Amino acid sequence: MADELPLNCCTPTIVEYDGTTDPMEHLSRFENAALLHRYTDGIKYRVFVTTFARAAQQWFNQLLVGAIRSFQEFQSLFLHQFASNRKLQKTELSLFVVRQKDDEPLKEYLQRFNAATLEVPAATQEVKASAFS
Repeated sequence: MADELPLNCCTPTIVEYDGTTDPMEHLSRFENAALLHRYTDGIKYRVFVTTFARAAQQWFNQLLVGAIRSFQEFQSLFLHQFASNRKLQKTELSLFVVRQKDDEPLKEYLQRFNAATLEVPAATQEVKASAFS
């Protein structure tokens, strides 16, 4: 399934995946790098495994040779294997828990609140305003 690596092929500079963090975030970072480098699916397969360390590398090493027929199938197996490490999507209710601390300057609280809203992309302006007040 692996395509021939071109002579000018370079590996992406992303943090290794060791099996303890969100696999979706790692895959997303890799896909962005693959888009930049114009990897084919066969090259993605060969390069993606170079981003593995520890538990992820051990998992890959135990896969049967020839068991994976496409990068899409590989993605699916990878996400399934490390699904327990996925970050749960925060809901609008989580914004109502973000409160200004007694000694916290308003500017810092606003930055923290704005960062929290970025984790809830479905939150409407009305919900954000209600949670902030």
